[in-house]
Amino acid sequence: MSEDVEREAMEYDVVIVGGGPAGLSAAIRLKQLAEAAGAEISVAVLEKGSEVGAHILSGAVIDPIAISELIPDWQAKGAPITTKVTKDKYLMLGPSGELELPAFAMPALMHNNGNYIASLANVCRWLATEAEALGVEIYPGFAASDLVWREDGSVKGVIVGVVGIGKDGEQKPDYQPGMELHGKYVFIAEGVRGSLAKVLINKFNLSEGKEPQKFGIGIKEIWQVPDANFHKGLVEHSFGWPLDDKTGGGSFMYHFDENYVAVGYVVHLNYKNPWLSPFDEFQRFKQHPSVRSHLEGGKRIAYGARAITEGGWQSIPKLTFPGGVLIGCSAGFVNVPRIKGSHNAMKTGMLAAEAAFAAIQSGREADELVEYPAAFEQSWVARELKIVRNAKPLLSRLGTFWGGVVGMVEMHIASLTGGFSFLGTLKHGKPDYAYLEPASQHKPIVYPKPDGVFSFDKLSSVFLSATNHEEDQPAHLKLKDPSVPISVNLPKYGEPARLYCPAGVYEVLYDDAGQNPKFQINAQNCVHCKTCDIKDPSQNINWTTPEGGGGPNYPNM
Repeated sequence: MSEDVEREAMEYDVVIVGGGPAGLSAAIRLKQLAEAAGAEISVAVLEKGSEVGAHILSGAVIDPIAISELIPDWQAKGAPITTKVTKDKYLMLGPSGELELPAFAMPALMHNNGNYIASLANVCRWLATEAEALGVEIYPGFAASDLVWREDGSVKGVIVGVVGIGKDGEQKPDYQPGMELHGKYVFIAEGVRGSLAKVLINKFNLSEGKEPQKFGIGIKEIWQVPDANFHKGLVEHSFGWPLDDKTGGGSFMYHFDENYVAVGYVVHLNYKNPWLSPFDEFQRFKQHPSVRSHLEGGKRIAYGARAITEGGWQSIPKLTFPGGVLIGCSAGFVNVPRIKGSHNAMKTGMLAAEAAFAAIQSGREADELVEYPAAFEQSWVARELKIVRNAKPLLSRLGTFWGGVVGMVEMHIASLTGGFSFLGTLKHGKPDYAYLEPASQHKPIVYPKPDGVFSFDKLSSVFLSATNHEEDQPAHLKLKDPSVPISVNLPKYGEPARLYCPAGVYEVLYDDAGQNPKFQINAQNCVHCKTCDIKDPSQNINWTTPEGGGGPNYPNM
């Protein structure tokens, strides 16, 4: 993959791509093991955001099981995980009313007793300080843009820090060719739909024999609300309106810290109607009386969006390749019914670290860390994902209501029997982009104009994400065939990129006579959610890393 450019190289025992919960937990665990053994191990963590946490977005209700294993005294050390869940609410929404579902009817795994509401971005910032205190080298603003290979075909490392290439592909005066970071093992912890993970999964056929990965798009805002509307520790989830029964998705609302309310909406990306806009469904959702009552008199202070892995057990690829591993959301360990994944990401990072440390201590390098998937199979992560493995397929087959009812019964049984299901393991069938139907089969959706109080437009929302990219650089959103948006997607699907993108990146422009459509990419707006890479019906858009530091700068998402 890497072009023939001479670069300086730095050697490490382990190179970790991604400063999220999986990558940082792996780094910390490696250093803990080395300290306990009286050994030395060099670890580098590469983070494409301007700082650790800048690109992290999650609900987030955190199950502390993994952090308690990794850093048992995390509370005494001041981890920013302080708001304990005090109440769970489950709502079915109609256009103007709601029905609260009894919490006791939910499987035990759905309850949030003992869990915490927090900003995962701030948790990652804290984990980064813990890692650095142990001697981990963390490089923010360094996008890993390519892979480096050994002669035997194994992964040797990554290329980072390439800057100063103009839109025309020519070198600018500030051009830097970047560096190669080599590792005995390379951990891929890029998060959902990472650009290097895509290459590795394809090159080594890591998804062979697995179901296609499934995804959702999660759109989130943080509000600061008056005391009268604040209920610290409240966790509320809903399904139903504004989506129809055949379109999967639902909301979350978490009250935490000092008068903050995290409110968000997830739309499963196997939806069929190309006129649907997840962003506008979220804005519509906030107009519901039960939602407005939480936000009344408040101020929206942050916005962002992120794809979510939803395939679960059936879609987990092979976790190893020659020279490295996939950890966290690069492999897809999110528990969809629980709407949680950070604890699983952390644990898989720890398991991979334990396998790599043992291998390096025994003199191995660049082979397959088969001990990692073996440990995963015996872990509580695997047990948890097996129990919920049919929840997503049931929603896809039966719709939100009956899929939810049957899924709850099935999870009850699986929880009591250690994962047994009368249904076996259901298949997902096809990737999300293949579900989209021609625009002619659906009625266009007319969304209400934003009122600027509870609902907003895309551009004012992107402004809150503090997204920024160096403008004079090659587009990181690459079209395999530039003619497809207008020649195929527009006449057949109404060019859905302009609707599924939550940041206004894609537009179809016309001349003064309303003729001669032109497809425009506003890459500067991109919040790195990766939805376009997943949902484009022609699979014509390839998301790649921009220059390091580009993208959103989330303060506390």
